[in-house]
Amino acid sequence: MNAKQNNNLDELLLRLQHGDYAAFEIIYHTYKKRIAANLYRLLKSWDAVEDILQELFIRIWQNRSTLQTDKKFEAYIFAIAANLVNDHFRKVFKDQKLSEELWNRLSEIYHPFDEGSAVAADEELFRNIDQLPPQRKKVFVLCKIEGKSYAEVSRLLEISEAAVNDHITKANRFLKANYDKAIPFVVYLFWHNLLE
Repeated sequence: MNAKQNNNLDELLLRLQHGDYAAFEIIYHTYKKRIAANLYRLLKSWDAVEDILQELFIRIWQNRSTLQTDKKFEAYIFAIAANLVNDHFRKVFKDQKLSEELWNRLSEIYHPFDEGSAVAADEELFRNIDQLPPQRKKVFVLCKIEGKSYAEVSRLLEISEAAVNDHITKANRFLKANYDKAIPFVVYLFWHNLLE
C-alpha cells in the first residue's frame, strides 16, 4: 500500500470510528474480494466463505470505535479472519464425519511441509510423525514431505499403491487424533503466506 492509499485508509478508519457507514462500505469493498479468494483457497466452500466474511465485517463494525489508525489495519483484519477460520475448523472437527472429510481434503490439497522454516519450528508435529510405525513413517515422509506421488512411492518401496494409500490414511488419522494443533498450524501458514 503506497503513502496516498495509506492516508486514504487512515481517513476512512477515522470516519469509521465515528460511525460513518459510507466509510465502512468502502473498506468492505476494498478488502472483501481479496479476503474471500484467500478464504476459499482454504475452505473450498463459498457458503463458509460468506459466513466468515459476514462475521468478520460485523466485528469490524461493532469494534469501530476502538480501531487504531496507527496500527496496520490489514494485519488486524487478517488476524480476525484467521481466528474465524480457526473457529470454523474447530466446529467442523466436532462433527466426526465432517472431520474425516476435511482432514482428508486438507491432506490432499495442502502440504504444510512446503514451508520449511515454519515446519522446522513445529517440533510437536515431527514428534508425532516419529511415532508412526517405520513403514508408515517412510510412506508419509516420501508422500507428504518429499512430495512424491503414490505411484513413485509404490515403486520405490515395492508395495502396492493401495498399501501406500492405506498408510497415508492411517497416518492422517493418527496425526489428527494425536496432534490437535494441526489445523491451527495450517491456518497459521495460510495467513502467514497471505501477509507476506
